[in-house]
Amino acid sequence: MDQQQQVFVQHFDHCPWLFAESASEEQRLAQRERQEAIAGDSEIGERCYVAESAAVFPDRLRLGDDSYIAAHAYVTGELTTGSDCTLNPFTTVRGTVVLGDGVRIGAHTSLLGFNHSMAPDRPVFQQPLTSSGIKVGDDVWIGSHVVVVDGVTIGDHCVIGAGAVVTKDLPAWTMAAGNPARPLRDRRGAPAAPAPQSRPLTRFADTARAQAADIIARCWDGGHYVDRPGTAPTVRAHCDAVEIADLLLSSVPGQLSADEHVRRLGSLQEPDTGLVPEFGKPLPTADADGFVGEGEALYHILSVGYALDLLGSSFRHPVRGVREMTAPQLVARLGGMLWHDGAWGAGAWIDAWATAARWNLRHGEQDSGALEALFGWLLTRNDPWSGMWGSPSAEAGRLQVVNGYYRLTRGSFAQFGLPVPHPERVVDSVLDHARDPRYFGSGRENACNVLDVAHPLWLCTRQLGTGTGGEGYRTAEIRVWAEGQLTAALSRWRDGKGFGFGPGTAGPGLEPGLQGTEMWLAIVWYLADLLGRSDDLGYRPRGVHRPEPRLIS
Repeated sequence: MDQQQQVFVQHFDHCPWLFAESASEEQRLAQRERQEAIAGDSEIGERCYVAESAAVFPDRLRLGDDSYIAAHAYVTGELTTGSDCTLNPFTTVRGTVVLGDGVRIGAHTSLLGFNHSMAPDRPVFQQPLTSSGIKVGDDVWIGSHVVVVDGVTIGDHCVIGAGAVVTKDLPAWTMAAGNPARPLRDRRGAPAAPAPQSRPLTRFADTARAQAADIIARCWDGGHYVDRPGTAPTVRAHCDAVEIADLLLSSVPGQLSADEHVRRLGSLQEPDTGLVPEFGKPLPTADADGFVGEGEALYHILSVGYALDLLGSSFRHPVRGVREMTAPQLVARLGGMLWHDGAWGAGAWIDAWATAARWNLRHGEQDSGALEALFGWLLTRNDPWSGMWGSPSAEAGRLQVVNGYYRLTRGSFAQFGLPVPHPERVVDSVLDHARDPRYFGSGRENACNVLDVAHPLWLCTRQLGTGTGGEGYRTAEIRVWAEGQLTAALSRWRDGKGFGFGPGTAGPGLEPGLQGTEMWLAIVWYLADLLGRSDDLGYRPRGVHRPEPRLIS
C-alpha cells in the first residue's frame, strides 16, 4: 500500500462515516477484503466499515447495515447490532453484547458483557468467567469513557453522559451520568423518577449492619453460641454467627478471635469419620454404605464446612464415609431413597454427600467415579415434565418435592457450577408450589419454604439467560412473587433481635434468632436479585447460601 493510500485508510479508520460517500472502488474492495478476513461466525451488513486498525476477533459478529467499527476498537465475544450503530475509536466491546438500531458509542467506552468471580480461594486470573450479557435498546447515545458492566440493560432512547459507570438497568428515555450512573431526568422533559424500591433495601441493610454485632452478642451465653437466649448451645448457632458476621460486617464474631473460632469449630470434627456431632450427642450409626443417613451431623457438613471456609480454614480430615463409598454403593443408595414420600430427606442427604465430596477434594481423597455416578443418576432420573425428582402428594402438595429440589441442587448442580435439567419446567413447578396457601398464605411463610422457592427460581433464570433486568420465561410472574415476598420479609425484622425462622413444625419457630437471621438475610438477597436490586443491600452471601459455586483449590 502506497503512502497516499495509507493516509486514506487512516482517515477512514478515524472518520468512518465518510467512507460510504467518499471511498474509491479500490478502497471499497480493500474494505470488503478486510471484512471477509474477520475470523469467527460473522455477518456484516450493507455500507458497513470495519477499521483496518481495529482488533476485531469475535466468536460471533452480526453488524447491521450502515454501521461501523472505528480505529483501534477492540471487539471479542458475541456482538450483535442493529442498523446505524457506531463504535467510535478505542471502543471496547467484549463478552455478549446486543445493540438495537441507531446506537452511538463514544470513544474510549467499554461495554463489558462478561465477568469473573473473586472468591478468595485462588488468584483472580484463575477465576472462571461468567456472562449475563449487555442489552442496549434503540436510539441510544453512550458518551465517551463510559463503562457498562455485565448484566445491564439500557432501554430505548437513553443518553449516558461521558465518564459514567453503568452498573444497573436504565429504563427507556433516561438521561444518566456519574459513577455509579444515576438517572438525571427523562429525555422527554420530566425529571427522572427516583427509584423508591432501592430505599427500603438500603435502609434495611444499614439497620441490619448496625445491629449485627449486638444480635450476635445476644446469642452468646458466655461460653458458646445459642440460637436465641434461653436455649441450649448448638454447633449450627456458632456457624450462623460466623455467617452473619461475615455477611454484614466482613469480620468474625467479636466474642472470640479468628484463630479461636477456627480452633473451636475445627476441633469438633471427629478424625475417624470426618463428621461433626451435635454438642452432647453421639454420632448416628453409619448405614451399610458407611455414611450416616440423618441427623444434625449431615447439616454440619454444610454449616461447619462453610463457616471454616469463611474463616479462611477448612476441615482437617476428609469425610470417610463419602470418601470410601463406591459408585455402585452410591447408585444403590440413591435408588433406595423414598422419593415419593420423602423427597426432602433424599435431597438433604444428597446435599450433604455432595458437599462432603466437595470438601474431600481439598484432601485429594474423593473418588471421581462416585461423583460422576451421582450426576449421571440424577440426570437420568429427572422428570422432564416437572424438572423435579420425586412426586407431589395429596397431603403435602409439592412441598417435599420443591424443598428437596433446593437441597439436592444446592449441593450438587449449583455447588459444582453445572446446569440443571429442564429449567423451564422447574420454574413451572416452583411457581405452582408458591401459590399453595398452606405454605404461602399470609403469615404462613417460613424461611425454609421461601428459600426453597427463591433459590431454584434464581438458579433457573440465570441458566436461561434472564438474569437481572432481563426478560424471559415467566419473569413477570417471578418478579411479582419476589416483590411480595421481599416486602413481607423486610417487615419481619425485629430491632436488636433479627429475624425469626417462621411458623411450622420444622425449624426453631417464630422467636428471632441466629438461624432465622442467617437464612432470611440470604433470602432477602435472592429476592432482591430476582428483582435486579441486590446491589442496594451491599452484601452477597458467601457461605452455605452463596449464589456462585465455591471453587476448591
